[in-house]
Amino acid sequence: MNLPRQAMSMFGLIIGFGLYALSGRLQAPWNSVLIGAVFAALGVSAFVYAKGERWIQALGVILVVYGVVRAAFLH
Repeated sequence: MNLPRQAMSMFGLIIGFGLYALSGRLQAPWNSVLIGAVFAALGVSAFVYAKGERWIQALGVILVVYGVVRAAFLH
């Protein structure tokens, strides 16, 4: 799929806000688990998309770590 970056960003924001709104309806701890999974998926996507740009890869790793910590420990 070769969508322009602006279209991918728009769809990503729509999906992200939708999942965040959905997580508010879930009971604990599932709301934190869902938000943590979204952060981890965003980190993996950033890492894969970076293609050699170290600072974006570092940001991806930080997002994955935060997502896992939020899902596992921050309820």
